[in-house]
Amino acid sequence: MKKLSKLVLLSFLGPFSATFFVVLFVLLMQFLWKYIDDLVGKGLEWYVISELMFYASATLVPLALPLAILVSSIMTLGNLAEHYELVAAKSAGISLQRILRPLLFAAVLISGLAFYFSNYLLPFTNLKMGSLLYDVRQQKPALYIREGVFYNGIDGYSLKIGKKEADNQTLKNVMIYDHTAQRGNTKVIFAQSGKMVMSTDEKYLIVTLFDGNSFEEQMDRKAAYKKTHPLLRSSFKSYEIRFDLSTFKLSRTNEELFKDNYQMLNLNQLSASLDTFNVELTKRKVEMLHTLQSYFMTFRDSALVKIPASEINFVAIDTMRSDATYEHAIGQARNVKSYLISVSDELDGRDKMIARFAIEWQRKFTLSIACFILFLIGAPLGAIIRKGGIGTPVVVSVIFFLIFHVTSIMGEKFAREGVLDPRIGMWLSSALLLPIGIFLLYKATHDSALFDIEVYGKIYDKIFKREKK
Repeated sequence: MKKLSKLVLLSFLGPFSATFFVVLFVLLMQFLWKYIDDLVGKGLEWYVISELMFYASATLVPLALPLAILVSSIMTLGNLAEHYELVAAKSAGISLQRILRPLLFAAVLISGLAFYFSNYLLPFTNLKMGSLLYDVRQQKPALYIREGVFYNGIDGYSLKIGKKEADNQTLKNVMIYDHTAQRGNTKVIFAQSGKMVMSTDEKYLIVTLFDGNSFEEQMDRKAAYKKTHPLLRSSFKSYEIRFDLSTFKLSRTNEELFKDNYQMLNLNQLSASLDTFNVELTKRKVEMLHTLQSYFMTFRDSALVKIPASEINFVAIDTMRSDATYEHAIGQARNVKSYLISVSDELDGRDKMIARFAIEWQRKFTLSIACFILFLIGAPLGAIIRKGGIGTPVVVSVIFFLIFHVTSIMGEKFAREGVLDPRIGMWLSSALLLPIGIFLLYKATHDSALFDIEVYGKIYDKIFKREKK
């Protein structure tokens, strides 16, 4: 029995590891393709890209893990059934439940690790990846000056190079607009040639110009009303300019700015935030109710309301249109209407914020339960299909995973928009797939030919033979 358990467990761990890393790699490539425009051309160091990819791969585990369990469980039982190892075990008096016991323990262990990862590691990786991705997207493109095109990437300057030699340092026909005085295009420098090098610490770009002229439009403040703008012209044989490149270095934002996001919190922190939001929402509703009561009290005390109901008619109202009391009542009604609209928007915003935190709270559990349910579907499916390899198991796995993924997204969206309670929306996919898993387990236990085409063909023949008779 121990040898059988070891055989089944080793047959599962190999496909599970391979499938998990393959799916994770595919999802990581999708992430890289999505943010390729924010990464290319910014001169990022290799370790920055590696760090971002590492944190991104950690955040993609909740998608890769359920699919890996589903595919590997179908492949494992499919291989055992295809090579008649399940038949041999059953002929020896070993039930399918006993064969699945080591895999069941492995699935429970993986589900527990998934919960630990989702509650403790995932908030940390979300915080690291979110802050790093924000810094990368805010990073300026790398310094790249092309010939014949004005380059405005350096703060305070706009420069154009007529020609750049093969050494990438010697320049010809250089034009530089100096905007550091923040007075527009009042200073321009022309040079026939120049040389461009980086400083030893790579903090400055040193441009040395040769044989040029500088033109600067002066502003005479004392005679500003006369609109006098003297032009200062100077010639030089050599002129050096240092451009500060500190803005091209990746600057890291303080992670404390992102730590209160619902994706960066664990279970206890989410519970505390939800309690705080609910208390604040209750207080805010009480304040709004008091404000509305004050509005209605003011409206009730107005002279228009004190008129007896028997005396109010269209003629009376028409004669009061010029009355200040009537105008005051209309103004109060408009104030109440605008206040109700603002209250509705505020409450809607607060409800959506609470829903997001509640969704994240439920997500801590749905990942681990989803892993177990997909194993409950995959293992019986493999025993019923009796096909191993990467053909039929992968196709069937993709179908069930799409059902799981689509229903999960739908439930989460409905919960976020307030259509469904988060406790219902986040468990919609699990509630849908759990009966399917139990049904497949029952069919596999009783050796049902659920996917045998010949069985359905015989049923078809019997039906049509009866009709012919």
